[in-house]
Amino acid sequence: MIYDHILVRYGELTLKGANRKIFVNKLRANVKRSLMPLQGYKVKANRDRMYIELDEGADIDEMCNRLKKVFGIYSISPVLKIDKTVEAANEQAVQFAKDYANGDTFKIDVKRSDKNFPYDTYQLQRGIGAAVLNATKDLTVDVHNPDHNIKVEVRLDAIYVYDKTIAGLGGLPVGTGGKTLLMLSGGIDSPVAGMEVMRRGAMIEAIHFHSPPFTSEKAKEKVIELTRILASHVGPIKLHIVPFTDLQKQVNKVVHERYTMTSTRRMMMRVADKLVHEIDGHAIVNGENLGQVASQTLKSMYAINSVTSTPVLRPLLTLDKEDIVKRAKEIGTFDVSIQPYEDCCTIFTPKNPVTEPDIEKVEKYENIFDFEPLVQQAVDQIETIEISNDYQSDKDSETQTLADDLF
Repeated sequence: MIYDHILVRYGELTLKGANRKIFVNKLRANVKRSLMPLQGYKVKANRDRMYIELDEGADIDEMCNRLKKVFGIYSISPVLKIDKTVEAANEQAVQFAKDYANGDTFKIDVKRSDKNFPYDTYQLQRGIGAAVLNATKDLTVDVHNPDHNIKVEVRLDAIYVYDKTIAGLGGLPVGTGGKTLLMLSGGIDSPVAGMEVMRRGAMIEAIHFHSPPFTSEKAKEKVIELTRILASHVGPIKLHIVPFTDLQKQVNKVVHERYTMTSTRRMMMRVADKLVHEIDGHAIVNGENLGQVASQTLKSMYAINSVTSTPVLRPLLTLDKEDIVKRAKEIGTFDVSIQPYEDCCTIFTPKNPVTEPDIEKVEKYENIFDFEPLVQQAVDQIETIEISNDYQSDKDSETQTLADDLF
């Protein structure tokens, strides 16, 4: 079947009121960005839905693959725009049905938005269904669980016919929810957390803490690959790599062993807090899950959060681990996340970390040494890479060639 349009349904955007235009315009811009390398289309959006008009020869399969990764799209359908007559609707439905296998079942589903059309919904369903049955030999009607659902939409401008619906990611268009800084560890949870906040319309930049020689270049490559997967949904993402060795060694030198994990996380949060303001972000995001490990109890979170007044978003807070793993597999990050390259959170891990840290104690240990110069040094030496979904990575100033070396 040669289609001439792709129908894009908004989903949650239809619940927006007076500001819906803002969301629709942002979604249209994101759709154009996702399709930018391709040729042969025009994007037309209105309050209720979006149509992508296709030129002859347009790569519709590739377009659909790209569109189903765009946040804010509920579903898409390749459609045919036909004349606004019953005869045209009958003919097109028959053309769809002729591609179905003998013995298959079908259903005609009519949506009549133009109430001035001379035939009502029931008349159209019955008439189109009869045309299909008369033109085929071995198809039967099943209105409850059909093999094929031929949908006919009678709108003001034309009739649209289609029989496929491809699920999108839903949510809100990225760019409507502000900017956040994702703490990207390289594990299973944090990439999923990044996807979840993007699904709610937030842009992300990512921060990763790297502690050579205790963590390898392979660990850095893994995080770059995770960022690339996230970027496949939203376009280029900046990844900020923090040289964390000096801070981490000093924590393990002056802080009681049971509190080193808590203090290490506090240092990460202090660095992230400085960076999030530099990039004009509005929140810090991490993949913490309540009670999953020692640093993710309520008292641990309270002690770690006390070093920042910036909101910390934890979209995975109450999920079961099995649900997080399932989501990671769905978005394509799981196989990368389980690669056996340690991040800085797994080195120097105490045998018996405190699970209910006393904030006064951890502050007392940290007051033995002035950590602020090391925190600022880590911020000043951050290495920034811009990662896109096609492995084209551009870096700031003096670090321009790192991505080429890695790939």
